[in-house]
Amino acid sequence: MTARPRLLERLVLHRAESRAWALYDWANSAMFTVIITAVFPIFFRQVAGEGLDDDSKRRVFSAATTISLLIVALLGPILGAISDTARIKKRLFAVFLVLGVAANAAMFWIGPGDWRLACVLFALVNIGAAGSFVFYDALLVSVAKSDEMDRLSTSAYAIGYLGGGLCLAFCLALIQAPQWFGLDIAPDAGVYEKSLPARIGFLVVAAWWGTFSLPFFKHVREPALVREPDERGKTRPVRFAFTRLAETFRELRTFKHAFVFLLAFFAYNEGIGTVIRMATLLGDERGIDQSVLIQCILLVQFVGVPCSLLYGRLASWIGVKRAILSAVIIYVGIALLAYRLATPGEFLVLALLVGLVQGGAQALSRSLFASLVPHHKAGEFFGLFAALEKFAGIAGPAVFVIAPTTGSAILVIVGFFVAGAALLLAVDVDAGRRAAEAATPKAPAP
Repeated sequence: MTARPRLLERLVLHRAESRAWALYDWANSAMFTVIITAVFPIFFRQVAGEGLDDDSKRRVFSAATTISLLIVALLGPILGAISDTARIKKRLFAVFLVLGVAANAAMFWIGPGDWRLACVLFALVNIGAAGSFVFYDALLVSVAKSDEMDRLSTSAYAIGYLGGGLCLAFCLALIQAPQWFGLDIAPDAGVYEKSLPARIGFLVVAAWWGTFSLPFFKHVREPALVREPDERGKTRPVRFAFTRLAETFRELRTFKHAFVFLLAFFAYNEGIGTVIRMATLLGDERGIDQSVLIQCILLVQFVGVPCSLLYGRLASWIGVKRAILSAVIIYVGIALLAYRLATPGEFLVLALLVGLVQGGAQALSRSLFASLVPHHKAGEFFGLFAALEKFAGIAGPAVFVIAPTTGSAILVIVGFFVAGAALLLAVDVDAGRRAAEAATPKAPAP
């Protein structure tokens, strides 16, 4: 076996199905870097939010995030259960993908003062991306073998960082040197004309997201329908889904380690999601130059590539729980640094630390949870996973809305990291995996 196939095998990218699954991280990471993290928050403050004061801009932007994630949090468990009982994970994935890509492309038409339109489109992009991940994450258990999930999940995050970084670099060049792309913008042009490079960047992201998602539909298979003995013969998917979802809530006592991990994930992901979504807005608010902000976010992407892969190896050396715990501890330091954030140098250090741990923490959380739940109920369990993930995304920005000062909001976020670490220590990974394996039927439904 040559070096290249051996490397692909170590990364669990030696099969077309696993490569196509991982490529969706490459596809959607362009949206996360440009729309969620780097360019759109600044565009919103400087263009769409024209006429609003700084406090109002932060509040309406946070509210758009909160409402969109609340919608996905409420729908996720239901749609996940339906996808398990009707074998339509890929079709529901496609619905949310199209919604997100279309809303992303429509951002091209946002003009000065169009903060309402910007909030609606931003919310739809969030719904599309978050909804697609319910089904994407659930398919991990059918794409990877049990001993491959940590490595494939971290490989996908590494690929995502690379793809997101390359797309962000292109958009950054488009914004800072539009003449390279034949865009002649006069120095005395209005706000709308000067925003043209950023708005073209939104179209680039939509095309990137949609195009690189296509291999997923070709190579990733819809998993076989598996039902428990008492579920044979039930043919009404929606009613059956609600019945099974209610049963899953009751069964959380059986899968107690999966449940405790969900609570831990909710707590520490609260902080991670807030750092991702609010860091750029916070840096801009504190006077850090726009180009420095975007360059630091770009740095996160490329630092994240090797660090995500490193966390996959770290999990094999010290165990997945300890690897996640190390990332959570580093995030406490990140949040404390954000509390006193004042200079470009401090923002650079914050970006480097985020790049070190962000991909590893999220990738290993996904694969650990996948190993703690029965495979035939992956959709509904990942619906619950997505719900808690989105409620965490809701609570974080909401803290910034209701807290009297930004500093006090950041200290609340530190508390979530500490609570997450404490709960994670209570998870017995081996016992949880044994319970999940024992509950998974061995044969597909007839």
